[in-house]
Amino acid sequence: MNFFERLYDASITIGGHGITWREIIGNLFGLASAIGGMRRKVWAWPIGIIGNALLFTVFFALGFTAHGGQVMFGQAGRQVFFIITSIYGWWVWRSNKAGRRADAPAVQPHWASAKQRLAVGGFWVVAVIFVQWITRIIGVGWTPPSWYFWADAWIFVGSIVATYAMARGWNEFWLAWIAVDLVGVPELLYFHYYPSAVLYAIYAAFVIWGFIVWLRVSRRSAPGAEHREELVTS
Repeated sequence: MNFFERLYDASITIGGHGITWREIIGNLFGLASAIGGMRRKVWAWPIGIIGNALLFTVFFALGFTAHGGQVMFGQAGRQVFFIITSIYGWWVWRSNKAGRRADAPAVQPHWASAKQRLAVGGFWVVAVIFVQWITRIIGVGWTPPSWYFWADAWIFVGSIVATYAMARGWNEFWLAWIAVDLVGVPELLYFHYYPSAVLYAIYAAFVIWGFIVWLRVSRRSAPGAEHREELVTS
C-alpha cells in the first residue's frame, strides 16, 4: 500500500469500531458549510461540495470500510444530489452577489409562499414513497431491517428539499433539516457511523440557532417592518 492509499484509508478506532478520517473530515466540512449558509456566504457551497465528496466515499464503502461492507445507497446517493443541488445553489448565490458590495449577504431570507410549500411538501411525500420502493427492488447488497428503506428515503429526499430551499433563501430549509436529523441521527447510531451521528446531533442544535437567525433577518426585512418598529418605539 503506497502513501496515498494509506492516507486515503487512514482511520481511528472508537468504541471498538474503525472510523475513517474521511468520515470525520467530511462532516467537519459539512458543519463549516452550515455555518457559512447561516451567514449567507457564497463559500458555503464549495466547502459543502468537498464534504459531500468525502462522505460519498464513506457511505459507498470505497476503499477501507469500517462497517462490514454495508453500502448505504441512500446516504451515498444523497451526497451526489447534494453536489448537484449545491452547484445550483452556488450559481444562484453568486448571481445574487453580482453588482452588490463585497460584504453584502448572498441571499435575503424569507418564507416560501403557500403554493411553494404545497409543491415541495407534495414532492417530499411522493418522492419518499418512490425512493423506498425502488431501493427495495434494487436491493442494497445486505439485509437491513425493514424500516431502513423508509428512513433512508426520508433522509435522502429531505436532504434534497433542504438544500434546494437553502438555495432559494427560504426559512423552511432549516425546518427541513430538523426533520431529516430526527431520523438521520438514530439511523447513523444504529449502523455505527458515530462521527456522522455526533455531528448530525450538533447540526440539529445549530440548525435551531440558524433558523432563529434567519427568522429575525426575514422579519426585519419584511414589508412594513420599519414602520412597525417606529410604532413600537414611539
